[in-house]
Amino acid sequence: VALNARDELENYPTGAVVEVKGSADVRAADKNIAALASDGLYRADHHLAIEQGRAKPGRDPQEVVTAHVRRLEALRRAGIVERVAEGLWKVPDDLAERGRQYDVQRLGGVAVELKSHLPIEQQARVIGATWLDQQLIGGNALGDQGFGSEVKDMLQKRADFLTEQGLAERRGPRVILARNLLTTLRRRELAKTAQDIAAETGLGHRPVVDGQRVTGIYRRNIMLASGRYAMLDDGKGFSLVPWKPVIEQRLGQQLAATVRGGGVSWHIGRPRGQTIA
Repeated sequence: VALNARDELENYPTGAVVEVKGSADVRAADKNIAALASDGLYRADHHLAIEQGRAKPGRDPQEVVTAHVRRLEALRRAGIVERVAEGLWKVPDDLAERGRQYDVQRLGGVAVELKSHLPIEQQARVIGATWLDQQLIGGNALGDQGFGSEVKDMLQKRADFLTEQGLAERRGPRVILARNLLTTLRRRELAKTAQDIAAETGLGHRPVVDGQRVTGIYRRNIMLASGRYAMLDDGKGFSLVPWKPVIEQRLGQQLAATVRGGGVSWHIGRPRGQTIA
């Protein structure tokens, strides 16, 4: 697969799980956002309420909304949508088409998306929200040959591991997953990582609270099974915040972040600083 000129091969480690698809198709997320918008405004809390009302076992409503917010943040940087306030977005009537054009321009004819930096063999028995978990919840059907066959074997091992952890139950051939599985796995991984960092640095862990701003020096990023996180150190404690590529050039600088509804807003400096992502 030929990568886009602005892409880097090192972004895709050997064994990583990637998805390659044409970028000319309209994204389902863009269609959903346009359909949910009222008077040109998309509200994350309204979307979350709808998802909670039609939640299915193993499908985390918060994860669904988070994915849509990530897409909106990308479209905002492209000047297609406007963030009016936290969780409130102004979207154009032709969002789906403009989103498609944006993908074509940015990605050329092919989109390569990193699904997990971990090989599936490592995902099978790790604490964290993995691509295998997403497949157990309701991923796309895969074939019985090659990679598809390997995935099916690893899904069985992952189900066994989740059962050992009390996060799944086997009922005959069926596997019943715990509610909010991805959120639970992510929290457990973050808690263990924070414990290790606290022992290493002597700093206390300050968990991120939804809607509450955290500040600190951006010390490093940490790649977890659940994704990449940034460590913010305020001198007395630290917080782990979902990382974005745009902050990497700010390593060693004072940053502030607000996590809301699964999305994260990054700001330069102390409160009222310039928003950068």
